[in-house]
This record gives sequence, C-alpha cells and structure tokens, in this order.
Amino acid sequence: MRLATFNTLHGAALDGTVDVERFALAVASLDADVLALQEVERDSPRSGHADLVAVAAEALRADHRHFSPTLRGVGGAWVRAGRPGRGVRRVTGVASYGIGLVSRFPVARWSRLELDRMPWRSRVRRRATGATSGAARVVPFRVVPDEPRAALAAAVRTPWGPLTVVTTHTTSRPEFTADQLRSLVRACGPLPRPLVLLGDLNLRPPEPTEISGWASLADVLTHPADHPARQIDHVLVDPGPGGGTVVAAGPATAVDTGLSDHRAVVVDVRIAAPGPPA
Repeated sequence: MRLATFNTLHGAALDGTVDVERFALAVASLDADVLALQEVERDSPRSGHADLVAVAAEALRADHRHFSPTLRGVGGAWVRAGRPGRGVRRVTGVASYGIGLVSRFPVARWSRLELDRMPWRSRVRRRATGATSGAARVVPFRVVPDEPRAALAAAVRTPWGPLTVVTTHTTSRPEFTADQLRSLVRACGPLPRPLVLLGDLNLRPPEPTEISGWASLADVLTHPADHPARQIDHVLVDPGPGGGTVVAAGPATAVDTGLSDHRAVVVDVRIAAPGPPA
C-alpha cells in the first residue's frame, strides 16, 4: 500500500494563487491509498470555498475522509475551532483550517487528539538594564501564543490487517516543538499498533526518532519545495510489542507537486504479520 503526507499550503502555488482543479490533479498524482494532509481548509474564500479534504478524496477515488479543523474564521481573525473533551462543531459557511486524512480503505474509527500548547508566559534569567556582570534574576515575559494544534487518528482496515494512521502538524516555534511531539507520543499510547505517524513535524532528523523512539520510513528533503534543504515532513512507525509492523517496500520519494512550499512525501509499505510466538 502507498502512504503519503502533504502540507498543502491551502492548495496554493508559490505565487499565492489557488486553483482547486490544479490541487486535485496534484493529489491524484500521488496515488496514495492513505493520504495525510496539513494546512487544508473548508469554506475559505482564499481557497474558493472548497472542502479541500473532500476534493482530495474525490481525486484519489477514496470513500473515507475526515477533516479536523484547528482554527475557524478568516485570516487575521481566527479563533480556536475545538476544545479538549468538547469536540469540534461544524459551522456551515464559516471558514475552517486544519488537518485531514483520506483513505481508500474503510476506517473503523476516527479519533482527535489535542496537543499541548505553548504557554503564554516563559521565564528567563535577565540582568538589570545596562549591567554586564552580577547576578541575573528570573523574570517572566509574554510570548505571542501559537495556534492550537491537534492530531487526527484513523483505525484503517487494510486488506493486510489493521493499521492506525495518525497525522499532525506540530508547532513551528522551535522552543516548544519537541515538547509538543512528546505530548503527541504520550497521547498515542492507547491507540492500537502498528501505528504510522505522517505529518509536518517541524523537526529535522534525527530528532523525531529520538523523541518518539519510533522508526523512520522516509529520508528525503522536503522544504522548501523549490530547493529543498531540510526534512521536516516525516513518516514514523511504531510496531508495538509482539504485533505486526510496517516496513518500507522501497525508498521514500519527495514529490514536487507544483503547489505549496513543501514537497509531498510518498512511501510504499507493506504490513508484516507478527512472527510466531516464542
């Protein structure tokens, strides 16, 4: 089966233009059985009021999809779309922005995981103004809060066995990205294995594998799309104890779709059955 992850930049090209048909063709070219999407929108003026996750599902001829918004409103006036324990209520006609998953295989269950947010206040040690020596005191300072972040999990029924697929888009604030990934790993603890995490983690190798303890299935440069110099989009797998696992059937590729500031990551995998009991 083929897995892919794509930060879509709301379907925009590097010149800022959005063409929904062009977006559909780009997604179709990935030919993914399960596609993780970040920075997708629904009912937004800047993306033609389209439901980009639905467009992606139609392009892949996939019957199963879910859009999980993190923000609601228009640019410059976004508000949080959902709160832990309350879910996300759809408001018809109001723009939403977030993450999504598309699957050609049936999904037994969808789950949303809220990620820890960077605190409003941080504490630093600072000397008195003009002082070059002497003791520094701890003072608080306010930081601009990051947008809310979430993960979307799907219990996928593949022809080769069950597979949990999770997608997320972690914060780009470097002082908190690692902590947020740790919170996601903890939140994924109860989910069935094998589990694959696909998404824009805003971390470079080897941090995602070191933080999660999971194996990487993709070693490709993904950002920026026109001249990629770093990998911040990842495919990680956690087999779980005593179960089957997911292994790459070949090297991953970074696909320049002609859209977004990210390249999509595509990897063909196979689900290996668990070995015989000892």
